[in-house]
Amino acid sequence: MPMKITRATALSAFECLASGLRLDIYRLLVKHAPDGLVAGQIATTLALPPSNLSFHLKALTHAQLITVTQEGRYQRYRAALALMDALIGYLTAHCCTGHPEQCGATAASTRRQAKSCA
Repeated sequence: MPMKITRATALSAFECLASGLRLDIYRLLVKHAPDGLVAGQIATTLALPPSNLSFHLKALTHAQLITVTQEGRYQRYRAALALMDALIGYLTAHCCTGHPEQCGATAASTRRQAKSCA
């Protein structure tokens, strides 16, 4: 069953992703889905100091865009793919007056891309 999101959830997610650095972190985690990355791998890949990264990971977690699990001494971060799919659905739900199938290749391509990441 598709995840339903509220306008407030969508606004929180989009506001969080408005930071270029957070967008880079999120896209990196989407790329490494479903396994995710530990904080050190993210910091190394994006050349970020740990304190700066920690601030942005906290914001992404608060916006529910990523999840974190403890693995011994490390924390593994993963993109919340269900929320990503729901955000895409939220943006396209009323495409072509509520008939996204009539929107042609754009809507179909967006849905295919979202499903291939899930």
